[in-house]
Amino acid sequence: MARLSAAELRERLRNDLPAALVEPAPLNLKAAPAHGAQAAGFITTDAVVAPERLVAAALYLRDTLGYAYLSDIAVVDYLADGLFELGYRFYHVEGGPSLVIKTRVPRETPEVPSLTPVWPGANFHEREAFDLYGIIFTGHPFLRRIYLWDEFEGFPMRKDFPKQGDKYIGADE
Repeated sequence: MARLSAAELRERLRNDLPAALVEPAPLNLKAAPAHGAQAAGFITTDAVVAPERLVAAALYLRDTLGYAYLSDIAVVDYLADGLFELGYRFYHVEGGPSLVIKTRVPRETPEVPSLTPVWPGANFHEREAFDLYGIIFTGHPFLRRIYLWDEFEGFPMRKDFPKQGDKYIGADE
């Protein structure tokens, strides 16, 4: 079974796709983070790639390393840092643990290249991130809301989305 650690992945990307990796800035986490990480200055151990090199890094995982199954795309809203972090989880065809590559985009202009044209399985995940967080996936063939109706305003998974009151409930009264 394939077993490649996050550190080994970073090293391989550094050697084979040198422009893809970025050194992430430490995150200023306000709440107690999970897994015993330090609250201030948390730095991920996963490979963080530049958004413009995301497709190349994903194709490298698939075509060179054999991680052909894209399981999910997770989004984390770091409101205090003004960014979204997208985590892409891949599995190897022979089994084994997953690998994660991440990318970070500013909350004001959350734009990432779409994997859907080269990885059709990314379609649902990208539409979900668009619908709930407002992240634009450039090159996506059909970027539309998937859960909420077209007239819905805002993105309910963002940390700054109003938690009380819903202008849609009782709007006809």
